[in-house]
Amino acid sequence: MTTMKMSAAENWINGLTAAEQKVNIYNKWLAFEDSQAQSKTLWYLVSIIAQGVLFLPIPAVLMYYFSAPIIVLIITMTLFFSNVIAGMGGSGIRTLISLFAISIIVHLFMLALFII
Repeated sequence: MTTMKMSAAENWINGLTAAEQKVNIYNKWLAFEDSQAQSKTLWYLVSIIAQGVLFLPIPAVLMYYFSAPIIVLIITMTLFFSNVIAGMGGSGIRTLISLFAISIIVHLFMLALFII
């Protein structure tokens, strides 16, 4: 198997800057999102199903059992409909996966905030 070493001239020709060559979590995240471009519809369906089954019941549980304020419901519905609109509106794969990840993080934070 042949490996290719990129020289400074090749990076200059390809338009890669020094910041783009650095390996960090953000660049890895963008590379992951870009690699999933061919399965955009799958990510949209997974996002909607996961949110409908896992995230939409969270406000009811938090409000009934843990006396959470109504803002929990507003946040959940805003995140759900932003995912629906982004998927149906033809947003890019980066937007779809990032919105789904933000929804997961926000809901986990809300659960931790009210349960613990």
